[in-house]
Amino acid sequence: MVAAVETRRQIVDAADSLFYAQGFAQTSFADIAAAVKISRGNFYYHFKTKDEILEAVIDKRLSDRRKLLAKWDETADGAKKRIECFIRIVIVNQAKIMAYGCPVGTLTTELAKVDHPSSERANEIMVLFGDWLERQFRELGCGESSRDNALHVLGWSQGVATLAQAFKDKAYVEREVSKILTWLDGITAGPELKHRQ
Repeated sequence: MVAAVETRRQIVDAADSLFYAQGFAQTSFADIAAAVKISRGNFYYHFKTKDEILEAVIDKRLSDRRKLLAKWDETADGAKKRIECFIRIVIVNQAKIMAYGCPVGTLTTELAKVDHPSSERANEIMVLFGDWLERQFRELGCGESSRDNALHVLGWSQGVATLAQAFKDKAYVEREVSKILTWLDGITAGPELKHRQ
């Protein structure tokens, strides 16, 4: 039983990496089985369809992101520092983002293009981020502007990830992070600056 659970975890981890690097549509059962080094029969024991694997990958990504946000909630000193953690993730994951884009954004976009049944589930990660960011801005005292500010940061991160992948320019990413941190400083400077500039 322990071996079966471990094999399933390895399959999901491999699928997660391959869906990110190659895309969901471009990744086959054979690709995933080869990455885990298991037979087709053993593979089918755990997952009958690629859509089942996709659901498991989305579950994993949601769980991983919830843990990351919970870690920031516990360790970062105040809402502003937590938002800064979210912003700086494009630098922390810069090499992967420049190679493949944002793992959340690329999968959401790919599934939405083909109106895949799991599209809404994949989008739950964006909703998770948006709701979390909104809570941080509310804690900062941004009131009615909190949702707009949250979506501004979320949209900013997706745009930077897309352009980082396109141009492979580290300096661009660092400049954009500096600019959005300056914007965040303005948000926290006083009530007159609590709306997007």
